[in-house]
Amino acid sequence: MTQSNVAYQVMWNRLISVVEEQAQALVRTAFSTSVREAGDLSAGVYDVKGQMLAQAVTGTPGHVNAMADAVAHFIRRIGPDNIHDGDVYITNDPWEGTGHLHDITMVTPSFHGAALVGFFACTAHIVDIGGRGFGADAHSVYEEGLYIPIMKFADRGTVDETLTRIIRGNVREPDQLIGDIYALATCNEIGHRRLVDMMEEFALSDLDGIADFILTNSRRATIERIAALPQTAATGEMTMDGFDRPITLKVRVSVEGDRIVSDFTGSSGLDKKGINCPLVYAKAYACYALKVAIAPEIPNNAASLAPFEVTAPENTIVNALHPAPVALRHIVGHFVPDAVFNAFDKIVPGLVPAEGAGCLCNFQVSLRPRTDAPAPSHARRAEVLTFNSGGSGARPGHDGLNATAFPSGVMTMPIEATEHAGPVIIWRKELRPDSGGAGKTRGGLGQYMEVGAQEGHEFDIQAMFDRVDHPARGRRGGQPGAPTTIAQDDGTPMRGKGKQFVAHGRRVLMAFPGGAGYGDPAERPKALVKRDLARGYITADAAARDYNLTPEDIAAVLDAVEKGTAP
Repeated sequence: MTQSNVAYQVMWNRLISVVEEQAQALVRTAFSTSVREAGDLSAGVYDVKGQMLAQAVTGTPGHVNAMADAVAHFIRRIGPDNIHDGDVYITNDPWEGTGHLHDITMVTPSFHGAALVGFFACTAHIVDIGGRGFGADAHSVYEEGLYIPIMKFADRGTVDETLTRIIRGNVREPDQLIGDIYALATCNEIGHRRLVDMMEEFALSDLDGIADFILTNSRRATIERIAALPQTAATGEMTMDGFDRPITLKVRVSVEGDRIVSDFTGSSGLDKKGINCPLVYAKAYACYALKVAIAPEIPNNAASLAPFEVTAPENTIVNALHPAPVALRHIVGHFVPDAVFNAFDKIVPGLVPAEGAGCLCNFQVSLRPRTDAPAPSHARRAEVLTFNSGGSGARPGHDGLNATAFPSGVMTMPIEATEHAGPVIIWRKELRPDSGGAGKTRGGLGQYMEVGAQEGHEFDIQAMFDRVDHPARGRRGGQPGAPTTIAQDDGTPMRGKGKQFVAHGRRVLMAFPGGAGYGDPAERPKALVKRDLARGYITADAAARDYNLTPEDIAAVLDAVEKGTAP
């Protein structure tokens, strides 16, 4: 049956809704708070060749764009003749999945009638995979946890119980992890059911027609956007903290007719610690940066991503090869867009934002009964991972977003959900005044957090921060954002990365970085400066120092705040 373009467009929209329902099913059924509360996941549908046709709106660019390449690996490893109805496949391979062992990717073949018509895939970040735990301290991937090669989790509907026993025996939170694995398998099954419903509604025996429509139109639309750009090249560079030495990202962005090439030659080599980034993850964020800049409304799929090519020399910080440690590959990966934007701003001025906080402000707390004195009977071990954000960079026409993760899009986790996961206490969580860089448009604010443990517990904290020594840089006259700080409540300084012990009764005080400003602060409308002062986004000192607000105006605003009449 020949379908019209209108029918194909309806089916395309339906596929996007199918994978969004798939993702929401994962959110509802996952055990890990990182999935339920932060949305650290991805979901997608693929054709029989392993080409991604549609992705869920819920999820992160790193997961989705990296997972776009994963299904082809599954097909090759499992073998086309070994793919059966009822199968479910699994891996956490950093190089054939999404970049580190803490991401479980599961793929399910979708059959309609007796024929294979496509695949569903999903990924979720899990709290623990064994090894040293989630952190940067390992010297090789072998120390970072249990490795699951691409294999069958279920063969024609029968779960591999030997595999589940091996997993349970190697992780700190076995019930949570196995629960997440079943949630991943279930969300793929829900996607499959909705796909079959769609195929029956439109009398489809396969997805060949709709796949060709999606991929052809997506590629053409993306190439048209690229062709309209100046056909030139520019370089960008930025420095980040690294683990114990700074790391430099260098990129040359070249617009070449029907493609854009991002070449990371000149970037730092491998780090000894686990912040190295496999190319699949660096590629995911380089593609994302350019795609949101020039073609944000074109849905993500294999064809709309293909014109964005990414290269990097082997065993550089953005192309780490096995067995490099890669647990915190997201730290480097999340800075890739800022490096790309620094180059692209020279090609198309006035389009991309200033630098932001970049990587997520994550930390994981490993709690246990106190060892310096007898512990109460209720004290227990627990692993609590919390995702938090600094401020995003100011945009050419809008302020940066406060405490909002860019580029990952991962949501900040509520205090209640974090404290429910284990005997941890979040004593403080609030916006950080003056942390957003001044500019015509202001950088987004970071936040303060203060964390401790319930009575009777001590803990290790795995810090996963950056921007301690290299805060976000402003663009076109904008000022930098505030840097990250971390220390214990007795003044003991702490490192931005790595596992660190916190004794019973002590707390950790953190200030997460702000986004940088865009444009000359002198050009910011005074009404917006007064609004920021009234809302507590800036202090009176900053209003005078950065924006030249007069003492009389400052006094009037503060008086209005006192009276409750401020805007």
